[in-house]
Amino acid sequence: MGKNALKKVREELLMSKTELARAANVSPITITRIESGLPCRMETKRKILLALGLDLSEKNRIFND
Repeated sequence: MGKNALKKVREELLMSKTELARAANVSPITITRIESGLPCRMETKRKILLALGLDLSEKNRIFND
């Protein structure tokens, strides 16, 4: 399982998992799974990036794929 920087960036922005999940329109369990290194769909990654206020071109800042 590949690690990603989602938890680090989310905490830097002082966002809870629930807040991020609500903003990205995904479940909090999905956020937990992604933070633990499980894969997710490209659409889910897009939603998370936008919810964090990041540009889609910053994908490599969060996800290592």
